[in-house]
Amino acid sequence: MSISRRSFIKGTAAATLLADLTIVKQVAAETASSQIQEAAEQRGYRAPKDDYSLDPNVLYLNHASIGTVPRVVQEAHIGYMKLCETNPWLYIWSAPWVEPQEVIRGKAAKLMGCLPSETVLTHNTTECFNLLANGLPLGRGDEVLYSSLNHISASTCWHNLAPRRGFSVRSFHFPISDCTSLTAEEIVSLYEREIGPNTRVLALPDIDNTVGIRHPLKAIADMAHSKGVEWVVVDGAQSAGMVPIDLRDSGVDAYATSAHKWIQTPKGLGLAFLKTSLQAALNPMWVKHTYSEESHPIQMYEDYSTRALPALIAFGDALDYQAQTPQAEREAHHIHLWKEMQHIVSSSDRLKWKSPTSWDISAALYSVEVVGKSSSSVASRIYADHGIVVRPFTSDEINAIRISPNLINDVNDLEKIARVMVG
Repeated sequence: MSISRRSFIKGTAAATLLADLTIVKQVAAETASSQIQEAAEQRGYRAPKDDYSLDPNVLYLNHASIGTVPRVVQEAHIGYMKLCETNPWLYIWSAPWVEPQEVIRGKAAKLMGCLPSETVLTHNTTECFNLLANGLPLGRGDEVLYSSLNHISASTCWHNLAPRRGFSVRSFHFPISDCTSLTAEEIVSLYEREIGPNTRVLALPDIDNTVGIRHPLKAIADMAHSKGVEWVVVDGAQSAGMVPIDLRDSGVDAYATSAHKWIQTPKGLGLAFLKTSLQAALNPMWVKHTYSEESHPIQMYEDYSTRALPALIAFGDALDYQAQTPQAEREAHHIHLWKEMQHIVSSSDRLKWKSPTSWDISAALYSVEVVGKSSSSVASRIYADHGIVVRPFTSDEINAIRISPNLINDVNDLEKIARVMVG
């Protein structure tokens, strides 16, 4: 499918919501056109690489670390910065960008499958987890539980607050050395047997960032709540924008993501879902204004005072860009590449697949071992020699290259990295 320049711009905040329509139209007129093409059926759906600013000598397969921003979003962001500087007081402190922020909140809520009144426009996943650690009413006798799959950003905050607040933090080992035959039921069981009588918070990733294990969130949340866990809080940095999510039906109480990864916003933007019932117990981490129990808007959790609003307004353009490819088509592309990479790996006796092999617990990030080679040295070599960007992981359990392609990538890219990894 192709998206005309006019139809894309028509849907953006730049063309519809800012106060000075003359200036806004000038900003929109400077925005590059964007097309998302439908590839041949066997290749799934792809975004053309011309939509991005990547160096032609770079093969980017590290979207799980930091995403690529489409040109149309970059140029919208630049346009907003230029507009802002024509009257900084007006655009930072006054009315023109107030309503657009709420429109963006609505679009983000639709992406996550929740209410706008449960959607916070944050900076990243780390911020939300610090908000939870600081703001939940935890004290002596309460326990926070997480596994070794947790990213440090969803773990350290609890340890930082525990000595002062009196609650305890416990982690348990989640084995990943051989997870190819892992099942959803086994994932749930791992968490179930670790939950104790004092576990009040369970923190877990939706998709872990090492081998791409996708957790059955609803089954875990339902189980945890039935065992007395009050709050199930989820690191969704590797899922929002990659796979469909429906937080209304997930059973979780909080969910955080870094939008600069798979949603492809300007850097330093994130989203959080805070369930209405959790908000009743959650104090904000910082505030500029005074709030009462009667006045408890979702904006209370993003009361930052001065903020980089041009980037935040460009969030809307990123969401519009992502919406041009239906989520089902996006997931079909990821499944296609995931399957093809397994075929490529299985055809080489020098490569080993180190991620799950069932899509319901898998994702568009997967790890491959180069037999007998250090993953760090392989990653350094293929970047220096071929411009291929990946993420190596080395531990007692795993020595593998994490590959995380997005819609701009195809099977040729996967065949190339497999070829040079063993070279």
